[in-house]
Order: sequence, then C-alpha cells, then structure tokens
Amino acid sequence: MSKSNITIEHFYIFNSTFAHKEGEEDKKILYYYPEKTDIDTKIRNVGLSEAIIKFTESFNPGKTCDYCHTHKTRQIYYQPESNFWMIMIVGIPYYTKIKDGNEYTEYQNDAVSSTVCQAIVKQAYTRFRLFMGSFETILNEVNVGSVTLLKHKLDYFYCEYLLALKLDHRDVLDIFQGLQFLPLDKITFLKVQSFMNLIEATFPQVKYTAFLYNDQLVWSALEPEDMQVVYNYLVSTLLPQYLQNEFHGGSVPRNSASPFTSSHYGKFVTGASSMNESIGTIKSPKVYIDYATQPVSLYLVVYNALSATICLFIDSTSLFIDYLKSLDAFLGPQLTTLISVVADQCSKNVVDVPESVPKYLYFNKLNLAYKSTIHLDNKHSSVLTTPEILRIITDINTDTNILKEEGEIVIKTMSEYWIVEKLSNLREFFVIIQQKNANIIEIHDEVIRLCEKQLKNIFFY
Repeated sequence: MSKSNITIEHFYIFNSTFAHKEGEEDKKILYYYPEKTDIDTKIRNVGLSEAIIKFTESFNPGKTCDYCHTHKTRQIYYQPESNFWMIMIVGIPYYTKIKDGNEYTEYQNDAVSSTVCQAIVKQAYTRFRLFMGSFETILNEVNVGSVTLLKHKLDYFYCEYLLALKLDHRDVLDIFQGLQFLPLDKITFLKVQSFMNLIEATFPQVKYTAFLYNDQLVWSALEPEDMQVVYNYLVSTLLPQYLQNEFHGGSVPRNSASPFTSSHYGKFVTGASSMNESIGTIKSPKVYIDYATQPVSLYLVVYNALSATICLFIDSTSLFIDYLKSLDAFLGPQLTTLISVVADQCSKNVVDVPESVPKYLYFNKLNLAYKSTIHLDNKHSSVLTTPEILRIITDINTDTNILKEEGEIVIKTMSEYWIVEKLSNLREFFVIIQQKNANIIEIHDEVIRLCEKQLKNIFFY
C-alpha cells in the first residue's frame, strides 16, 4: 500500500475583463502553473472556473464562491481585488491498495481542509503584494505594457513560491496567521521600546521598526495586518534561510562579530552581506505596506545579533554603504547589551511543562496573538498531536460562526481524546485532553484550571 501527497495540480490568476471578444480568451490569463500546460487546457480550466463562479452567484448574490469539492480535487477560489481571481486546484491524496489481486485507489478527502487551502491562497496573495505591490498598483505603474509587467512579476514571484509550498504540513495556524509575542516584564519591555524609538529619532529615514527575539515579537510600529504578513515571511522564510546559510559555512560564521568591528555580534540579514566596499549602493528588498490608507514602498533592512532580530523600514531612494555602516555602528553595541537584558528576563520565565499537561492552542483575533503547546515552532515542522486532531480543530474553527461571540464546543474521539474549544471576546482556546473514563464535567473542570493557570488575565469567560 502506498500513499500520495497533497499536490498543487493547477494554480492560475485571471481577469475576465481583459478579454473583450471571442477568440481573446488567452488574454485574461495572467499566470498559470504548471507553465508547460498547453493553451487549450489553460483556457478550458479558466472558463470552467468562470462558469462555476457565475453559477454560484445566482444562489447567493453578492457572495463569492470559496471552494468546490470533487472526488479527486479540491478547487479553491479567491478574489483578492476587483475582477481578479486566484484559483488553486489541489490533488486529493490517495492510497493505492491491492485487493483480490486487483489494484484500486482510495481517495482521502478528509486529509484536505478547504479552509486551510483558502488561507494558503490568501497568503500567496499577501506575500506577493508585500514585495511586488497590489495588482492594481502594478497596472497603474506604466501606461503602455502594464499587463505585460504584471504577468512578468507574477511569473517571477510564483515560479519559486509555489515550489516551496508544503501542503502536507499545513494546519489551523495558517488560518490564524497569528503573531507569537514574547512576554516581558514592564522594565525590560520599556527598554526595548525606548531603543526602537531612539533608532527612529536618530535615523529619520527609518519610518517603522520591529523587534523579535527567538522568532517571538516584542515590539512593532506597523499596523497588525502589515506585521502579520512581514512576521510570517520572517519566521517561515527569511530567518530560517539565513540560519541555514550560517550553519553551512556562510560568509560570516554564526554569532561572529560584525564585519566592521569586533565589539558586537550584529550582522545585516538583508541590506548588505559584505561591507568591504567603501562607496556604492546596496540592494535590499522593497516592501509595500500600509494598504489600509495609502500604500507606501519602503526598504526592508533586517539586522540580526545572536537571538534578536531588528526590522527597519526605510524611506529612501537608495541605500548607501555609508548609511548602513552608520546603522551598524549604532545598532550593534547597544543591541548586544540589550540582548543580555532580554535573555536574562526570559531565563527567569522558563517553566518546564510536564508531558501530562493537556496541550492547548490560543488565538486572539483582536491583536492576532497566538500561543501553542501543540506546535514546537512557527514552521509547523514539529507537531505534538495527530493529524486527525488537527483536522478536528480546523473543522471546529470553521464552525465557530455558529457560536457567534461566545460559547463552548466539546468533542470526544474514538481514540479517547477530548477536544474542547472555548470562544469568548474574539478569543479562541482549544484544549486537547487524552483521559480514559473521564466524563464531561471532569473535562470542563480541567479546562477551567488550564485557563486559570496558562491564560490568566487574558482569557475572559
């Protein structure tokens, strides 16, 4: 018996308004994966998606189609901007079995969550918008060839992005897209905040700042929705790649001193890999943020020292080496000192959690904060529960609209697991308890005790 993985069969972006008459159907297709798909198949699949979208609108006017289930695929529909549609068709994993000498295929439809897949498509859009700008922004950049420019940027971005997606390791965290905050005492937090404010005051070109420690957010001047996208990029892509390069013999060994001075351990993750040149400009990624008002394009300069990471969003026509040198001279020594204070505070708060303690997952929709003892890190690489439990949590989360503002859902599985969700004041709390012969009253009391101990003063019920 063999099992296949969850795969992306097709991924395409189209705008129906770009085709004005019959025979121009290919003009509406802005991006299509796999690239080698023949044009007739592309047009046929896009046309089918258009038909499904229009057909479903007749049942619920004003509401867009979210997804469509078939026996072998899951089709995800997302409209990020007016007239633009992103479609992802996911192949359902299956078992190949042999019975009575005959081979047959058994599809595992429960293994794919439509809600998680839709969250993945939304992430694909917000990540593109972070680095390339919105579709409309790109179209308005130039008057001639603007659609060609959009196609080029879509192809440039998604040809690598889609290959890095691992759908088998996605779960409810993709729906939350939460921020993991580092709890600090007031004095230590104020020291961090004062340092970040000092950076903005000393370097006026720095418009926004953010501070992370061990992939946990301590301070951010960005709006939560912007920080949500930046944070996901940092902890899932940029910082893991940076650490991997360091461990495998990067240009400067991990935790080594700055290229400029031996007095600190700071180093640029983006902005500059070497400062040997005395003059010139430095390439650093630009990001588009503040879509809630008027989108702005800023340089993203990420600076790392030991376990701390500083993000600087800089407003400038170009970044010069001298400017980055002055940043390094300012950031390095002070950040190295600040890290020791934060590390000392964190060491005091380390608590060994016994394995017998129930696992839990907490999410606050107000500030996007989450806390999980189910996941060992932000990258979904280690999960301390079964895929079945994660699927149940995802299904419960999908149905929380039934509870409206507050309520509780309790589920017992055939494998003696109890799964409890408490919803109150836009806070969701999931608890996993494996306890044989327990009754619902005992489970309820255990959840209350866990709330009091782990989420005191932040979860109201």
